[in-house]
Amino acid sequence: MKQITAMIKPFKLDEVREALGELDVNGLTITEVKGFGRQKGHTELYRGAEYVVDFLPKIRIDIVVPATRCDEVIEAIMRAAQTGKIGDGKIFVTPVEQVIRIRTGETGLAAL
Repeated sequence: MKQITAMIKPFKLDEVREALGELDVNGLTITEVKGFGRQKGHTELYRGAEYVVDFLPKIRIDIVVPATRCDEVIEAIMRAAQTGKIGDGKIFVTPVEQVIRIRTGETGLAAL
């Protein structure tokens, strides 16, 4: 099993969720986060004063899928989240050793 963590722009969340729904991916966690990458934030003008926005709002999506489905899920996220502009985000893939459903005690793929 693999955990896919995607950092995307907030306005792309609905498109990504729809793309994952088409793949019948059930079970994901969404978190509102702030951060920066290479762009290191940006400056904005507010009431005539310029200030630096260090951390940009992002959405973090966490999904655990069977290893065999990892590539298709990544591709769907990339297609849906891409704008072609700086700050589109990143996708991280990490191995998952074990999953346990607390309610039933199921483990492994059955717990997904």
